[in-house]
Amino acid sequence: MTDELTPETPDEDEQPIKQRKNGLYPGVSDELAENMKSGWADTELRGLEPIEQAPNAARRRAALSARFPGERLVIPAGQLKTRSNDTEYAFRASTEYVYLTGDQTDGSVLVLEPTEDGHEATLYRLPRSNRENGEFWLSGMGELWVGRRHSLTEAEALLGIPCKDVRELAAALTEATGPVRAVRGHDAGIEAALTDKVTAERDEELRAYLSEARVIKDEFEIGELQKAVDSTVRGFEDVVKVLDKAEATSERYIEGTFFLRARVEGYDIGYGSICAAGPNATTLHWVRNDGRVRSGDLLLLDAGVETHSLYTADVTRTLPVNGRYTDLQRAIYDAVYEAQEAGIAAVKPGAAYRDFHDAAQRVLTEKLVEWGLVEGPVERVLELGLQRRWTLHGTGHMLGLDVHDCAAARREAYVDGTLEPGMVLTVEPGLYFQSDDLTVPEEYRGIGVRIEDDILVTEDGNRNLSAGLPRRSDEVEAWMAGLLGK
Repeated sequence: MTDELTPETPDEDEQPIKQRKNGLYPGVSDELAENMKSGWADTELRGLEPIEQAPNAARRRAALSARFPGERLVIPAGQLKTRSNDTEYAFRASTEYVYLTGDQTDGSVLVLEPTEDGHEATLYRLPRSNRENGEFWLSGMGELWVGRRHSLTEAEALLGIPCKDVRELAAALTEATGPVRAVRGHDAGIEAALTDKVTAERDEELRAYLSEARVIKDEFEIGELQKAVDSTVRGFEDVVKVLDKAEATSERYIEGTFFLRARVEGYDIGYGSICAAGPNATTLHWVRNDGRVRSGDLLLLDAGVETHSLYTADVTRTLPVNGRYTDLQRAIYDAVYEAQEAGIAAVKPGAAYRDFHDAAQRVLTEKLVEWGLVEGPVERVLELGLQRRWTLHGTGHMLGLDVHDCAAARREAYVDGTLEPGMVLTVEPGLYFQSDDLTVPEEYRGIGVRIEDDILVTEDGNRNLSAGLPRRSDEVEAWMAGLLGK
């Protein structure tokens, strides 16, 4: 990585951009500074069309305006986060900001200013790099270091929102009067400017509203989720084709293989991929991915591609590394499959959100009692939650811009609510027998199975967005054999 110069806030008489402490150049000569100001072509983009989600974002802003009349609303995209010293993590804009703008630019802020008949939206963001003061080539955030960014005029055309220089915003917010709500946790500078104007209670109401607004997906969102799932299906196929290489190395080969598909067809992975082979499959969020991959073991792969618009899939399959389940692996897998079938069948408009969880848990509990792993009757086990020793987690969650979407919604609008057309959720039962669990026969220990699909609630039932991946054990074996040419 090349050494760069970093900006400091200058006094009027100082050089605007100052060299880093251990940089190789002692400074910038007047002649070089003057030379760098000129001789550059006009690269302004003209005739730009609005991005696809611009009209949807406008409708969302209108609904937000109607919900909080007379109040200033501040929604930041967030700032870059330091990984180490002067390197940053890849930027991912805040979900609330993306939902309301379609934009993903770091450091930007959406502000809705109250008017007599609603709100006036303004997007505050950095303009093109300044060529007069050398920022474009001397600053670590200048265009010659990190790439060209859109001008304010270009951003207005693409997003359909008036744009201003974000460097003016903190001072404007400091002087602002009247009630203010802000989405917290993304931009410390903006929060500092609003410190005496916001309350935690008002801000939480804004956050909850923006979570609940995302519960019902529009056509654009459903299309993006299907794209994410389709790419994820291809990513799973990629993994099956390289299982021999994973056996020769580790789970990291699986992680890297899926990541390649995510980066080629999407923006990124939607969450840390779980590539859990053998006993690692009993750890719910195994993201170390440094374990052995062995023939005869199972591979629990929980992964999702995130699209360029930041909608993510979330799919899990538990695959036999050598292509064939053992008798016990098949019995456990088929029990989870039966539970998932019951859960998916319970996903329909008008059903309680909890119904699919309860349906899946009942099937798993029946199996555990049948196998003699817990003493019945089934109703007693469910009442006491004893099955949770081996089922552990809830059976699903909302899905969208976040893998666990709508997480700040009120309980009555989510887990205690009712399913409606347009909701997208996962159905993902599992059974996990820990390696050190002395309450189960030895042959069960170290086996973990989860099957997860992304389900859209429709007017007359549901649609499995991830139906492109086989689920039944015999179908999984045939699918793997076909990919491996066996």
